[in-house]
Amino acid sequence: MIEKHLAKLRARDDISEEEEAAILASVAEVIEVRADRRVVTAGETVNVCTILLSGIACRHKDLRDGSRQITELNVAGDYTDLHSFTLKRLDHDILALTDCSLAVVPHERLRAITEAFPHLARVYWFATNLDAAIHREWVLSLGRRTALARIAHLFCEMQVRLGLVGLAEPARYALPITQTDIAECLGLTSVHVNRTLKDLRERGVVEFRNGMVEIGDPARLKAEAEFDPAYLYLEKRVR
Repeated sequence: MIEKHLAKLRARDDISEEEEAAILASVAEVIEVRADRRVVTAGETVNVCTILLSGIACRHKDLRDGSRQITELNVAGDYTDLHSFTLKRLDHDILALTDCSLAVVPHERLRAITEAFPHLARVYWFATNLDAAIHREWVLSLGRRTALARIAHLFCEMQVRLGLVGLAEPARYALPITQTDIAECLGLTSVHVNRTLKDLRERGVVEFRNGMVEIGDPARLKAEAEFDPAYLYLEKRVR
């Protein structure tokens, strides 16, 4: 049920059988959320967290005029809202961009895990720090990267993150979101995204079509993005 979550954890640390059993026991139920439906609404008090089992979700904030900024994409294996364990309410929405399956973990069970398994407490603390590192990289994209570099960087990041849980090949993976979603991730207009994707496609660097990313020139894509995966902390170490 949560194999991808465990795969993500094990890519960076060792998880014992006892810890795995505790994680499995923390799941109260599995829910299905249709595309374009909220998983969590900003400002509401929450007493559970959710692990994304399948699909693509996102964190976003909206302005009064309806314009939206996506601040992170979540893939299978991610906790979408682990920070709600301590915050108890979120300042942003969690949205299902595609049909999603999620495991529900009550805060009281997370508290029991942190008290009984100090190592898992550190592992999950690391997970929230990793989210912060990803957010900082996205801020850099929004503030300093060109439109082409922003798109290239997003495609590089998602290839790595999806690859960790067995959902991406080195040059091909499914990313079932729209050009509008990409625009809202990167602070661009849909027209600008479309024009930039055409440029990347015509130069044989990468093609995004029908929810599939096909990387024609991985080295060039990374160069265009100035992509350094160090912020994803991929090295395995005991915490």
